[in-house]
Amino acid sequence: MIDVLVAGGGPAGLATAIHATLAGMEAVVVEPRPNPVDKACGEGVMPGGVRSLRALGVAPAGLELRGIRYVDGPHLAEAVFRDGTGLGVRRTELSAALARRAAGLGVRVLPGRVGEVRQDPDGVTAAGLRARWLVAADGLHSPVRRELGLDLPGRGPRRYGLRRHYRLPPWSDFVEVHWSREGEAYVTPVADGLVGVAVLSTARRTYDTYLDHFPELADRLRDGTAVSGVRGAGPMRQRVRGRVAGRVLLVGDAAGYVDALTGEGIALALASAEAAVRCLRAGRPQEYDAAWRRMSRRHRLLTEALLRASCRREGARLIVPAAARMPLLFAAAVHALQ
Repeated sequence: MIDVLVAGGGPAGLATAIHATLAGMEAVVVEPRPNPVDKACGEGVMPGGVRSLRALGVAPAGLELRGIRYVDGPHLAEAVFRDGTGLGVRRTELSAALARRAAGLGVRVLPGRVGEVRQDPDGVTAAGLRARWLVAADGLHSPVRRELGLDLPGRGPRRYGLRRHYRLPPWSDFVEVHWSREGEAYVTPVADGLVGVAVLSTARRTYDTYLDHFPELADRLRDGTAVSGVRGAGPMRQRVRGRVAGRVLLVGDAAGYVDALTGEGIALALASAEAAVRCLRAGRPQEYDAAWRRMSRRHRLLTEALLRASCRREGARLIVPAAARMPLLFAAAVHALQ
């Protein structure tokens, strides 16, 4: 019998399989899409996520990030990471690096979908396979989570994201967050001569219409060439009843999500994968939900507070000027998310 069957071959799923294998467990990943798996993503990995990748033995190619910069017209606030550097990395490069590491450890990745999940006291049957545990790492709108009835009704603003890449020399080694009353634009250098630009908003518009709300950024991007299609995701907020249901554990975005505003998605996905495997290895899977809550608490509180302010037009207008006037507070907030 397989020890851990993983639904989803994105970063959270592959990290789960790698952690399980390193812990002496057999892990099998089921993923319908060919590797590398791409999705709409800001592509900035915070220092904590970089440390998690190193612990996995994964070193994707990318550009070092020194910190976070907020921009709103003439107002600017920036903070340097205190505990190492972050990493700007194409989502496809990150997926490929994790897949190479998993393959090197002998992890099987099977094409297909998990579909129906059947549980009994001794194991789980899904995708025609039998395993002791199933880890659902199948994304923001997790089909496994939905089938198990773990979704909760949405609450708060519904936010959507779009991302595109531009062939353009990066002008900074910071992640730049450009603010407007309509949302935010995130600029991440991901390779020499390549930047990713993701936009987030409660409105559902075309990508170019979003950029109209960031005239200075749009002017700079005109010097480059769009080299990827637009990918979208949303609504961002996903609420769940719990992260453990019998012999099924939820990790990554499937475990619940507040918003992409603070750029912690990859770091939290990697951390949740490690926590889930640690609980399984210790024979205490029921402790995973509490571990996830502790691990993500600071991130969730800060993201919720910033989201409430950003979704009010007057509040959004004040965020960057306030951060510029209180640089120590801004630096402390950035440090708390590392």
